[in-house]
Amino acid sequence: MRCPHCGNIDDRVIESRTLANGGAVRRRRECVSCGCRFTSYERIEEKPLMVIKRDGRREPFDRGKIEAGLERAIQKRPVSQMDIELLVNEIEDQAVISAGLGREVATNIIGEMALEKLGRLDKVAYIRFASVCRHFENLDEFIQEIKRLGDKSDKTSSETVG
Repeated sequence: MRCPHCGNIDDRVIESRTLANGGAVRRRRECVSCGCRFTSYERIEEKPLMVIKRDGRREPFDRGKIEAGLERAIQKRPVSQMDIELLVNEIEDQAVISAGLGREVATNIIGEMALEKLGRLDKVAYIRFASVCRHFENLDEFIQEIKRLGDKSDKTSSETVG
């Protein structure tokens, strides 16, 4: 560390203390040259989670965008704000795990995570979100998605009965 008083880079650590539940370390230092005492802080610098857009651009992960999309999908549906908050937390956690050490995840993967969770929560919200996320080209694609969702519901209900 460079001494703030004389600029010398030789110092010694007098005291170290852990802060923020282990997220930071505070160190009291003393300059070997002039004796000036000063404090330094060390923190882990995390690389932010980046989202790879369809056109190849990268931007920082924004949980607000996911929340806004989910809120549009569940508009006028019997889904609580707490349910949305839980969904967003689950999606964010899953996205971080999916991104791994590279800390990058594609938007379509995030969209599929959201669809999976919405499908269990509310079928109408699922279809609304899927219509945006999957970019249906025509009515047939939309109808096929509804049938596929119906087939999943039939399998799930027969598994719980049997």
